[in-house]
Amino acid sequence: MNLLDRFRDRAAPFRDVLAFSFKHWARQKPMVAFIAVGVLLMTLADVLLPVYVGRLIDALAPAVQSGTLDRSAALQEAIHALAAMVGLGALMLVTRHLAFTGVCRMTLVQMVDVAREAFWKVQRFAAEWHANTFAGSIVRKVTRGMWAIDLLNDTLLLALLPSFVVLVGSTALLGYYWPLMGLVVTVGALTFIFMTAFLSIGYIGPAARLSNQWDTKTGGALADAVTCNPVVKSFGAELREDARLLSVMGKWKKRTYRTWMRHTYSSTGQILSLIILRTAVIGFALYLWWTGQASPGDVAYVMTAYVVIQGYLRDVGMYIRDLQKSVNDMEELVEIHAQPLGVDDKAGAEPIAIRHGRIEFQDVTFHYRGHHQALYEGLSVTIGAGEKVGLVGLSGSGKTTFVKLIQRLHDVNGGRILIDGHDIASVTQASLRAQIAIVQQEPILFHRSLAENIAYGKPGARQEDIERAARLANAHDFIAKLPKGYGTLVGERGIKLSGGERQRVALARAFLADAPILILDEATSSLDSESEALIQDATERLMQGRTTIVIAHRLSTVRALKRILIFDRGRIIEEGDHHALIGREKGVYRRLFDRQVGGLLVEAG
Repeated sequence: MNLLDRFRDRAAPFRDVLAFSFKHWARQKPMVAFIAVGVLLMTLADVLLPVYVGRLIDALAPAVQSGTLDRSAALQEAIHALAAMVGLGALMLVTRHLAFTGVCRMTLVQMVDVAREAFWKVQRFAAEWHANTFAGSIVRKVTRGMWAIDLLNDTLLLALLPSFVVLVGSTALLGYYWPLMGLVVTVGALTFIFMTAFLSIGYIGPAARLSNQWDTKTGGALADAVTCNPVVKSFGAELREDARLLSVMGKWKKRTYRTWMRHTYSSTGQILSLIILRTAVIGFALYLWWTGQASPGDVAYVMTAYVVIQGYLRDVGMYIRDLQKSVNDMEELVEIHAQPLGVDDKAGAEPIAIRHGRIEFQDVTFHYRGHHQALYEGLSVTIGAGEKVGLVGLSGSGKTTFVKLIQRLHDVNGGRILIDGHDIASVTQASLRAQIAIVQQEPILFHRSLAENIAYGKPGARQEDIERAARLANAHDFIAKLPKGYGTLVGERGIKLSGGERQRVALARAFLADAPILILDEATSSLDSESEALIQDATERLMQGRTTIVIAHRLSTVRALKRILIFDRGRIIEEGDHHALIGREKGVYRRLFDRQVGGLLVEAG
């Protein structure tokens, strides 16, 4: 790869991030135009100020030299120049305030839009994406990118735009009076700007990108350890987690130090360039005065103009660094926006209304992304409306995938899945999942009140309906004993509740949702006998009148079901009720049952 191609490759993030920002600017065109006009008027003062400084000097210089010239006339001309300078100052003050106000409003709207849209996408990314991504890393990417918008907008609209106007206007005026002077300043300014841009994009950018990646990993490591703190405490592993975080932060520190030092070297080079340009401009101004091509006022104008230009050039170096930083900080956020959802609603998808709950797998083929071998190949099975079916098999046999496909958490690679005759790939995901209640083996609760958690599947539910669902789930009694009752906060992921209490809250949520299809992941495998009995009692009530799929880890859970499907490597190899399956001496179900019964006998002995 040659130098130009490498530069283009490193400039790609700038192109992508700026295109992303400009797309959001387009949503607020009137505000952008208002800000641009304000900035142009604001910078007009800096462009014209050196002209009136020169006129003021020229008005006073002859009177000072001769001592006989009409001093009142000189003073009048000087006052006119001063009045113009005051007017330019007032113009700058008012338009600057208006432009900054506009940027504040525009930036806040954009930050909210970008964060909201990123959250929208993250919520709708496929389950596979979430399984492979740290929650802490996602939060870090979104929040860091959101705040980078503030710096990006300030840099582009309030820094680089006025700098560009001042540099173009000032060099144009200098060139109008002294073309060679204008050429010197133009060449020097362009050289400085291009050098700064190259250093930022080609030299600092890659290092900053890598340090940001380690910053994201640091956020992920922190969130992972904090979320799993009960496990850390149970193994007394605090020192081990300290060391793990220190290792990640050590790499972050190394990468960040390299980025900061590259900023330092770049700044030193920029200052050296400005010193060389300043020497050239001042030397040329003295030459013009020596050869009689410039008056003292002209020299004052050149010097004042150069002070303005140098100030803006020095700031341009800083602004380009700020631009590079904001671009690097926004890269991962822009990548989130650019990623496909994985499982998306088709164009024209309509909501589904599940009335009966009949489920059909028709010649379904499916494999996980990155897996060459399919889990399902031509799987066909029908679950009748209101039927209660158990799924049994070893880990990895395809039970969990079966229910995930019913929820359309993944798209099938071949065949189709029907519910009440509707292909679930052609309906909206939200309407489909809203009519499928799930009670997981390890229920996840929000760090919100118990009432909010129970009503999550039916927002706006009345308090009496929430309490009725809790009673049906055998949860009301323990909730009523809590100090704040249904207003009690449950902690992150429900950590303040016991396993049995969390399960009963999840059952109450399913009762209140009143969905026609119910999926039960074994909810009693790790509970005490009393909690198990309460949950089993509530589960039997919940299953009535619904199409129910039970993922069984303990076969006692499905003994009463009239239909049990035995999975093995993505195939249904046995089917029937408990008595029929137990009668097959060499069957898989019989073998699993014997192992579990044998284990119980050993424990009892």
